[in-house]
Amino acid sequence: MEIADSVLGLIGNTPMVRLRQVVDGIDCPVVVKYEVTNPGGSSKDRPALAMIDAAERDGLLKPGGTIIEPTSGNTGVGLAIVAAQRGYKCKFVTTNKVGKEKVDLLRAYGAEVIVCPVAVAPEDPTSYYSTAERLVNETPDAFRPNQYANPANPQSHYDTTGPEIWRQTDGKVTHFVCGAGTGGTVSGVGRFLKEQNPAVQIVVGDPDQSVYGGGSGRPYLVEGVGEDFWPTTYHADVVDRVIPVSDHDSFITARDVSQKEGLLIGGSCGTAVFAALEVARGLTADDLVVVLTPDSGRGYLSTVFNEDWMAGFGFLRSPGPVVAEVLEAKEGDIPRLLYARPTDTVRDVVELMHEHDVSQLPVAKNEMPLAAAEVMGSIDELRIMESAFGNMAVLEGSVEDVMSPKLPTIGIGQPVEMAVHLLDMAPALLVLDGGRPRTVLARADLLGFLSLDPADA
Repeated sequence: MEIADSVLGLIGNTPMVRLRQVVDGIDCPVVVKYEVTNPGGSSKDRPALAMIDAAERDGLLKPGGTIIEPTSGNTGVGLAIVAAQRGYKCKFVTTNKVGKEKVDLLRAYGAEVIVCPVAVAPEDPTSYYSTAERLVNETPDAFRPNQYANPANPQSHYDTTGPEIWRQTDGKVTHFVCGAGTGGTVSGVGRFLKEQNPAVQIVVGDPDQSVYGGGSGRPYLVEGVGEDFWPTTYHADVVDRVIPVSDHDSFITARDVSQKEGLLIGGSCGTAVFAALEVARGLTADDLVVVLTPDSGRGYLSTVFNEDWMAGFGFLRSPGPVVAEVLEAKEGDIPRLLYARPTDTVRDVVELMHEHDVSQLPVAKNEMPLAAAEVMGSIDELRIMESAFGNMAVLEGSVEDVMSPKLPTIGIGQPVEMAVHLLDMAPALLVLDGGRPRTVLARADLLGFLSLDPADA
């Protein structure tokens, strides 16, 4: 009888399917390695099982112990499945950019979940890396698999995923494409495929701010791929090419594949597929591109597949007059974003506002292009006046000392009607375009647009 002894026997041997509807003008076959059929719904089931097997073998995980790991969700699910079978407790640490569905899913498996801010450095005590380390030190019989440094992670893909791809393509694969978070998948699969045929090209589709593709590691919206540091599980020597992919291209590709191919894939899958299509455009029918999609789109129903969320971050455009038209009418083009840094002096910011005839600014750290998560608050003339009245020393202090809450946000493709409603409650809005702050929309801008002759608007 074809009956697995436990859920762990269902891990691996995932199917492959050819893309048909999103490959217009591409001669090269593009085939998806569809990891969603793993019992936990993602490719992370593979390293999760391998890391626990190794920990048990090496005496690092005691019976009844607690597994603690920072995760964007999928590794946690895989670890929770193994823990359920073997009697371990789980505590998982994730960031506040991870969708509610993923957090709820981890809790559904009985895990404790701690949510940390995303826009902090790895060494910050509130980061999800530091928080996980603290929990390990505080919890008796704790074991941290440390997927970012555990050699069992890439080894699991060398032992299983790579051989499956080679067998399923009859050794005809010429290009393998995937995203890289820990780097375990690309490192393990890449090493195996190159041992079979050194000519096979290994390509990483990477968020455009991730360090793998040359970015700084600053925040981006796509989950589960890219990094702000270099894990030891990422083996750069097997990677032939890294293709930076924007949040916009990741999310729109995920939606296209889901709606046109009937394969419900997540945002990081969109990153990988976008890169795979870029690779395939330069190839022929004699080549074969395999792209690994690590999980399902079901974990992104409140984000990538939510119309309001996508529009609010400026990824979609509504019919009728939208915010972009207001900004374009202002100066013939969208004005650049002016903002204050938290360490700027209040006096310098007052001069900046007077120079540009504005009464409020967002406060954010780092240089342009900013991420939405890097916006910390706002500063306005009224708040400065109230603070400085009777205490002019305030002007020599830092912006963060007199900072107000963040400005409300609106997507650049959202309706003017929504802007009117929001500006009834706030003096200005921060406009998001492609997930990033683009400019500030003030009441005067909207009034100027509404007063235009319809023929000029």
